[in-house]
Amino acid sequence: MIEKILLAVSGLGHAEEMLKTLKELPSIQSAKVTVLHVVSPQSTAAAMTDKWEEGGKILANAIQSLNLDPSQVSSILRQGDPKDVVCQVAEEMDADLIIMGSRGLKRLQSILSNSVSQYVFQLSSRPMLLVKDDIYVKRIKRAMVAIDNSEAATNCLNLALFLLRGVTGGQLILANVNTDLGGKLSGITDIKPEKNSVLGLAVAEADKQNVAVRCVSSSGKPGEEICRLAEELNVDLLLLGSPDRRPSIAKSFVDLDRLIGASLSDYVRVNATCPVLLARTDA
Repeated sequence: MIEKILLAVSGLGHAEEMLKTLKELPSIQSAKVTVLHVVSPQSTAAAMTDKWEEGGKILANAIQSLNLDPSQVSSILRQGDPKDVVCQVAEEMDADLIIMGSRGLKRLQSILSNSVSQYVFQLSSRPMLLVKDDIYVKRIKRAMVAIDNSEAATNCLNLALFLLRGVTGGQLILANVNTDLGGKLSGITDIKPEKNSVLGLAVAEADKQNVAVRCVSSSGKPGEEICRLAEELNVDLLLLGSPDRRPSIAKSFVDLDRLIGASLSDYVRVNATCPVLLARTDA
């Protein structure tokens, strides 16, 4: 399910560490990795030469840090606007997953600072794993999926089950949040779902794949609750579906409503204390 990974590196952050952690998972060990660094255009030829040399060093350091089988890794150094180039390369190689670092900027800051990770998520339909600079990357044992009856949540469930396949002591946490926009919080309740409910069907699929599963429920503002659950349950990886609301004609444009508005995925991207894997409806 994940055979080709695009790792975008900038010389900062934990993206490389996240990939090394993923490579410890049995399901990911045979995946091919492309490491990409993008050099922004410069005003002079001398400055451009310096940036190319710096970019080459960043790529070399990243590949050395990953310590992967040479047959599994390749590198690309390319000039252009980083957010556009990442999307282009992901399409060219038909990437199953994009991994990027993220500064965790809030919505308006992301726009004003030209946040690469936020724009790539808006413009790409591919699953994207974001790793903030201020979090600690842990071995993946507990993966949490925010579950509902959407296609995006089902995609996340399938991704989580794939990642946890063969992981000794691995656990899938299915979290169902009852919306309370007033912000009134409840405790975390372990639940046994009905057989034919969305949660029940997810549990049955996990059982079929021999993945241990725990179902929890709580109430509150969805974004805040998902982040709180992930932190209190000591989750190593959070998977969240993000339905694509844009019509086909607008696929090439950034959805400013989602960038500025109260997007659930945007809130979780900024506030979660663990790596976040975001998947589109059509992933």
